[in-house]
Amino acid sequence: MALYVGVAVAPLVFALIGVTRPGQGFLTDFSVALGFVGLAMIGLQFALSARFTEVAAPFGMDALLQFHRQISYTALAFVYLHPALLIVADRDTLLLLNPLEAPWRARLGLGALVALTLLVAASVWRKRLGLSYERWHSMHGLLAVATVVGSLGHVFLVDYYVDTRWKEGLWLFMSAAFVSLLVWVRVLKPFRLRARPWEIERVAVERGGTTTITLGPRGHDGTRFEPGQFAWFTFARSPFAITQHPFSFSSSAESAGSIAVSVKARGDFTESLRGLEPGTGAYVDGPYGVLSIDRFEGPGFAFIAGGVGITPIISMLRTMADREDLRPTVLIYANGEWDAVTFREELADLAQTPNLRVVHVLERPPDGWTGEVGYVTAELLQRHLPPQYRRFQFFVCGPVPMIAAVERALHAIEVPGERVHSERFDLV
Repeated sequence: MALYVGVAVAPLVFALIGVTRPGQGFLTDFSVALGFVGLAMIGLQFALSARFTEVAAPFGMDALLQFHRQISYTALAFVYLHPALLIVADRDTLLLLNPLEAPWRARLGLGALVALTLLVAASVWRKRLGLSYERWHSMHGLLAVATVVGSLGHVFLVDYYVDTRWKEGLWLFMSAAFVSLLVWVRVLKPFRLRARPWEIERVAVERGGTTTITLGPRGHDGTRFEPGQFAWFTFARSPFAITQHPFSFSSSAESAGSIAVSVKARGDFTESLRGLEPGTGAYVDGPYGVLSIDRFEGPGFAFIAGGVGITPIISMLRTMADREDLRPTVLIYANGEWDAVTFREELADLAQTPNLRVVHVLERPPDGWTGEVGYVTAELLQRHLPPQYRRFQFFVCGPVPMIAAVERALHAIEVPGERVHSERFDLV
């Protein structure tokens, strides 16, 4: 975190060293400061989304991507305030907003501002705009590059704050760092993935509109992962394809060679997965994530899942079964209807062991249903958790509103916050 702040502020420090311009005024200096810091933060967005395991490990990839999204609002505010304060300080600055007559330094700055605005708007309102994830992802990358290139061009053409060789060298170094991140993500990492191909071995349709895809390594020994982790997958495409999709592993971490993912059809790319054929090529970038029983020791576990949120949890349950891990475990699984309960039969089999208790919660139960109805509440949790539940490790996965509600319920029954673990992937 200190490194992030240091990199974000460094361009400002470099720019202001040795600068003396009498009569420029506070607003102008402040606007320049915001512009430099905003540009550095935009550049750091490439590092946050480059999937460096070392960067994500302390927080979890989902937390890192949430920060990537939230900090973009701050960067956007800084960048907008840069021209706004210049205009307040000198109304003649408004003339620079005319792209037909303004000098190139202003055109590049204005172009970068428009690209950044479109980038944020497309991310916030993707669904309202009717953009598919794949189309949005392509636009996102192109607009991000346009923002950084336009901003750097603006800085170099303004020239006043980079008017010495050493300052130009520092900015060239930072520019090269941004480009290197892009090359890593779009060139070097795909090359590495291409050397480790996978192949679809089986496609199975599960309850609840979920499809399980089993993959086997081709020409290498596969990958090891912790139960509950996820990876980015590319099916029937080149590893250089712009769009990849994050899915949780659903297979046991103890299974040798093959891996499996289980994906719910949501009306987009996921609808096509059940049509994949055995023998289709695939690539796997991972594993990532910290939602795993291997990361948090405890005398027992409580899993709370909603819908397809069962995917990382079934991986943990299968792994526990393969390891003959007999620590007491409770699964509370919420769904809309009984027929849509993914892995229903397997969960019944796993519950035959004395250490696992499975509690189903349905919104629309069938006739004669005697189980839990409605939503996962604090009262429901207290009915089914064992007396020593405050010492358990809790894992929550499902739709974002459900995760938030469950976390509030766990807080209400005094489960320590450090024992509650969740991952959110509703990022766009």
